[in-house]
Amino acid sequence: MSGIDTLPPLRQVIASHGLSARKSLGQNFLLDLNLTAKIARQAGDLTQCDVLEIGPGPGGLTRGLLAQGARHVLAVEKDARCLTALEEIAEAYPDRLTVLNADALDIDPLAHLTPPIRIVANLPYNVGTELLVRWLTPTQWPPAWTSLTLMFQREVAERIVAQPGSKAYGRLALLAQWRARAQIVMSLPPEAFTPAPKVSSAVVHLTALPEPRFPADPAKLERLVARAFNQRRKMLRAALKGVAPDIEDKLLAAGIQPTDRAETVDLERFCALSRLL
Repeated sequence: MSGIDTLPPLRQVIASHGLSARKSLGQNFLLDLNLTAKIARQAGDLTQCDVLEIGPGPGGLTRGLLAQGARHVLAVEKDARCLTALEEIAEAYPDRLTVLNADALDIDPLAHLTPPIRIVANLPYNVGTELLVRWLTPTQWPPAWTSLTLMFQREVAERIVAQPGSKAYGRLALLAQWRARAQIVMSLPPEAFTPAPKVSSAVVHLTALPEPRFPADPAKLERLVARAFNQRRKMLRAALKGVAPDIEDKLLAAGIQPTDRAETVDLERFCALSRLL
């Protein structure tokens, strides 16, 4: 009998430990163990990997990761109320689960893991994007992780995989797609969660590329993209005015019309422009 078979249903765990979800922590618990197992499977073969999970809550996804054979799981949970429930899972899976009571924004959890590392999480809504940006912008590339399998609000997921010309296309899409392959692999309705959020959710799987798709200095590219999309309705010759005295010539040299707007320019041309600047 596997460890997961010895554990009580999640609703019982929540009731016995008084784990009502807190809006201040961005908590929405996923209680269907069939769904958490499906999310874990989207991360690929975990048997030879350490897995980082942020915001496990009562441990639904944690149980899925361990049942799928994860070599070791490091669960970082800010809410101390959840620790007892997570320790019960650790007892059911001896030596395969470590729980850190910490804010994921304040620590470097990757320092506690042994490569290869995969990150799998139902991220708290209020920190999801910030954590993703951190994982996509390490000082060295390739990063410590090989893949990210993350749940976001559907709107955020669509921004990560967006293509030029769409309303969702912007800084997050360029940042993600420059160094990783990104795709939406699952969609979940609000009623899958407790409490049900006001929006749908989606799981995005990102696989780290050995090197960026096109050469560019990360800091320069980030500044350029941020400036271009801060005024996304303006033509780029206006949005980037002041970046260089000959900005129109630089735009043309990168294959961009000065009258183009940021949302129509693909990653390759943004990288070309950043090199020229």
